[in-house]
Amino acid sequence: MSVLPQEVHTALDQLLGGLQSTDNAVRSAAEERLNTEWVQQRPDMLLVGLVEQMQGATEDGTRAFAAVLFRRIATRTAKDPATNENRETFLHLSHAPQTEIRSKLLQSHANEQSAPVRNKIADAVAEIARQYTDETVLSPDGTRDTWPDLLQALFAASQSPDALMRESAFRILETTPGIIEKQHETVAYGVFEKGIKDDSPDVRMATMAAFASFFGSLTKKSQPKYYALIPDILNTLVPLKESGNSELLSKALLAIIELAEVASKMFNGVFSQLVTLCISMIQDKELEDQARQNALELMATFADYNPAMCKKDPSYTNDMVTQCLSLMTDVGLDDDDAEEWNAQEDMDFDESDSNHVAGEQTMDRLANKLGGSIILPPTFTWLPRMIASGSWRDRHAALMAISAISEGCQELMEGELDKVLDLVVPALRDTHPRVRWAGCNALGQMSTDFKGTMQTKYHQIVLPALIPVLAASEPRVQSHAAAALVNFCEEAEKEILEPYLDTLLEHLMQLLQNPKRFVQEQALSTIATVADSAESTFGKWYGQLMPLLFNVLQQPNERDLRLLRAKAMECATLIALAVGKEKMGQDALTLVQVLGSVQSTIVDDDDPQESYLLHCWGRMCRVLGQDFVPYLPAVMPPLMKLAQAKADIQLLDNEENVAQIEQEEGWELVPLKGKYIGIKTSTLDDKFMAVELITVYAQHLEGGFAMYVEEIMEKVALPGLAFFFHDPVRVASAKAVPQLLNSYKAAHGLHSPQYSNLWKTTIDKVLEVLETEPAIETLAEMYQCFYESVEVSGKDSLSNDHMGIFITSAESVLKDYQTRVKERLESANDREDGEEAGEDEEFAIEDDQTLLSDMNKAFHTIFKQQGQTFLPHWERLLNYYDLFITNADPTQRQWALCIFDDVLEFCGPASWHYQTHIVQPLIDGMRDDAPANRQAACYGVGVAAQKGGDAWAEFAAHSLQILFQVTQRPNARSEDDAFATENACASIAKILHFNHSKVENVPDVIAAWIDTLPVVNDEEAAPYAYAFLGQLIGDRNPAVMAKASNCFTYVVQALEAETLQGQTAQAICGAARSLVETAGLDANALLASLPPETQQTVRAFFG
Repeated sequence: MSVLPQEVHTALDQLLGGLQSTDNAVRSAAEERLNTEWVQQRPDMLLVGLVEQMQGATEDGTRAFAAVLFRRIATRTAKDPATNENRETFLHLSHAPQTEIRSKLLQSHANEQSAPVRNKIADAVAEIARQYTDETVLSPDGTRDTWPDLLQALFAASQSPDALMRESAFRILETTPGIIEKQHETVAYGVFEKGIKDDSPDVRMATMAAFASFFGSLTKKSQPKYYALIPDILNTLVPLKESGNSELLSKALLAIIELAEVASKMFNGVFSQLVTLCISMIQDKELEDQARQNALELMATFADYNPAMCKKDPSYTNDMVTQCLSLMTDVGLDDDDAEEWNAQEDMDFDESDSNHVAGEQTMDRLANKLGGSIILPPTFTWLPRMIASGSWRDRHAALMAISAISEGCQELMEGELDKVLDLVVPALRDTHPRVRWAGCNALGQMSTDFKGTMQTKYHQIVLPALIPVLAASEPRVQSHAAAALVNFCEEAEKEILEPYLDTLLEHLMQLLQNPKRFVQEQALSTIATVADSAESTFGKWYGQLMPLLFNVLQQPNERDLRLLRAKAMECATLIALAVGKEKMGQDALTLVQVLGSVQSTIVDDDDPQESYLLHCWGRMCRVLGQDFVPYLPAVMPPLMKLAQAKADIQLLDNEENVAQIEQEEGWELVPLKGKYIGIKTSTLDDKFMAVELITVYAQHLEGGFAMYVEEIMEKVALPGLAFFFHDPVRVASAKAVPQLLNSYKAAHGLHSPQYSNLWKTTIDKVLEVLETEPAIETLAEMYQCFYESVEVSGKDSLSNDHMGIFITSAESVLKDYQTRVKERLESANDREDGEEAGEDEEFAIEDDQTLLSDMNKAFHTIFKQQGQTFLPHWERLLNYYDLFITNADPTQRQWALCIFDDVLEFCGPASWHYQTHIVQPLIDGMRDDAPANRQAACYGVGVAAQKGGDAWAEFAAHSLQILFQVTQRPNARSEDDAFATENACASIAKILHFNHSKVENVPDVIAAWIDTLPVVNDEEAAPYAYAFLGQLIGDRNPAVMAKASNCFTYVVQALEAETLQGQTAQAICGAARSLVETAGLDANALLASLPPETQQTVRAFFG
């Protein structure tokens, strides 16, 4: 029965008719009435009326439209006048109309006979249910309202004799699993169990999707009680496979993938059977490709989330490798001679839904997750046979497999590159173009994954084989060979490339004459990379190439030539960087003028030249230095326009808008409370690049850029620190701020009123973002921005208020960090043996370690610039330092040790006040099994000796025994341990120099200390150690005289390693000469035992 008067329904009927009119004017007028007369003035009447239309309208279309409009209006957001918070329209209503609407919604859903209309009503029900789970909605008595009737209605609907009604109930549960609370779990188990066994395949699929959604919302502790449903869930797959129902099978597999991502261990008891079943699906060519690929994806998901379980299964790896390789042969089926393939000029052609791409991507994942020792044996059982096969598809698949696994198997494959290249290189001469293309692809990928080794050890194999492919008869093969050369050359030293430059550039110059534009574009990119790597050795080719590039850039700006012109700009400016301003002469200024001319012709938003031009200006700034300053008035206005771009954001509240945005490039969709926010990322990418370029200008022009700094700070950099729509913009802004400060300082001076005013505004904003930045990775960048800015501003640049705010924000960060660590520990405890953390967790740990490191540098910088004035603020976090220093996590111990080191280094004797917090951690740290922690503790003891005065002298002297133990540990000179050992050596030297009066048996200690040399890794420790050695030589210390040849050799080793440089190196060379004379050493004989290169280096010092 209607609760609204008939005249309201009459008006509503007219409104709905107008909104559905095909006449734009009628529809626009109806939209206006909807907003002004209904939504703004009587939303309760509108929503009640719409739900009654769902109940009572005779036309299916009217009921469906009422449900769609109800959902759209109910989820619109507006400010609540009482709380000033944004709330959705339905939640603005009072309790009575909310209750009425809920009741009628459930009645409509239960009574609707048309399945399509019922689905629309179900969507409306789900949206209201979501509001009750997302928000705290109060009943009149003040308790939380959870719409208890809904779950009862859905459970009842799930038992309906009508299969379509049962399916609809589970669709609602899938959307809002949060309505099932802990007290309902037993009932829910029975509902899901029955639904999974339902006679209707559609109901079974809806149940599985709902269960996957519900299971994902559970806590780890609540999940195991549902594990028993897994056999029933897997039993749904067999009949779907046998009946060949690919569509439903795909849906079922997607639901199981969701479960595997959340709790892979729930499949432990059935994993072997599941592997067998999925492999049979992947093999089944009667099934549609999507179903086969979903079965493959399910298996790959287990490798992602539980590699140990995959490794234990006797057939998983062999079967998966075999099926991946088989799928990878499913390529070019209707194009045996590759005629269509070679005619394809769109290099971005999307093949992501192809079987061969699915196989390649899965091989990549298996290699990265299972590792080379597991993946290589079965893979290389097949590859030699496939490479030798008469079928080009087999050969192509083998080469693409090598490309796919090389990153994950890098450690083991690097030692066998000779054998791998024996398989790959002959493919460059294959009769089939797609095989040659795949050979280029493999070499390009290997050049990246085995960078360094490929270039230094195998250039004589790779380049002579790859360069001739540039002359292939197929444009796509030529282009891909050039692309592979980019990968090789960008990791190659100029000495390696130089012998090949003539041949390489002759071929690339030929490609510039190719009729295919995509080949010309790739040739330009490759030339640019070669120039970047070859540096000055590229000069020989400058005279031939630069006129060609100028010619391209001076052609009319036609649309189809824009990308080619952009590549020419990139190539010309990279060549300019390679050969330098002097080699270019007048061409440098001509190039800048040409770039300015190009910039003036850009009018379309989609012109690729615009983004290329940004980087080109940056390169020319580096080439010209201060000579670039006169061009800034032309360069800066368009740059500032991009840098000040606002975020283009749209709230999308219906499927049509979402679908339209999804079709457009350069947009990102972010789900939010049942709607989507569309963010135009292409604009933000340009903004990011503009801020990066501003940083380049400030860094290279310093004072010459100062005239723009104030405006940039005010309108770009400081607002950019809080630009929450795009993380890269915030990061770029954080990197810009210190460079802008430095530019301004260079022009006006550190103590000028202008700089002081800029610093005050800047530091206030930087400190603010330390408290508000939500992303951990970006927060680390904000700390870097802070400490680099303080470094620029120097001594006593922070006030007491600044230091207090810093400590407050640091405390908040440390609290949040401890919470995250605790959650990860709980998650780890819930994992079974062999189950690994997901990639997201690994990245989160890395982000936290980076954050702690940058926080450490911030503390270091404040102590360095503020000294003891920071101590009263620093004290507020003493309990955190104490907790971190005793933590089982070595990263936390290191963090606290480094901060204690700063207190000792920059607060001197005053640091003794905190000795109860510092002494024992230093002692324990020197004995820590983590080398980084031993290094930090040893360094701290040395600083205490050097800077701590009498207060710390006794402690320092008593630390000698432990420091010597550090130098005598097994593997003390290994790569991991060397820095700890060398810091111990330097600290012993500091104690002997600064605290010798507290040291017993000094001669014996000095004799033992000499044996802790040399210092050939740590450039900070070496000067202290060798300065003390020089002092001992000057004093003709008996221990040094007794080990004179050793001491001379230790000096030589440090000079060779370049841990001694500049005046320090000269001083120790003088001492070494004195040692040679005093001790009567034969320096030539000592040097003769060293490699010729070392001898040459050392003789240059000694003259």
